[in-house]
Amino acid sequence: MSLFNTLIPQLTRTPASDANGTDHPLGATAKPAYEIKEAADALAVTVFLPGVAKDGLELTADDGEFRVVGRRAWQQPVGWTSVHRESSLAPFELVLTHDNFIATDKIAAELKDGVLRVSLPKHEAVKPRKITVN
Repeated sequence: MSLFNTLIPQLTRTPASDANGTDHPLGATAKPAYEIKEAADALAVTVFLPGVAKDGLELTADDGEFRVVGRRAWQQPVGWTSVHRESSLAPFELVLTHDNFIATDKIAAELKDGVLRVSLPKHEAVKPRKITVN
């Protein structure tokens, strides 16, 4: 089984509060569009975060979970009235779970023009090895 198949997106849209009435810390969130590609030594995750700047981005990797939270920086200009808006200003949140096969100390990320590219390197123990026969 591919390690790629163990990544499970947990959220599609998080309401402002859950069924028990407990508020979500971010309020209502939206799951961003994303792509995952697997190579022998790492997973390449591309997350599309329109309107998110570096200072509004938070990445965490802990306990078998990789989380991306992005808050948009757009502010409506003074005196401007919106007639229709296709996207909300809700923050983005994406949570991917894995079987602790990611080397969290080697994660690299780059945000450019609203596109976040993250390299999630695999631990040496899960990388494929070539075995020579004598």
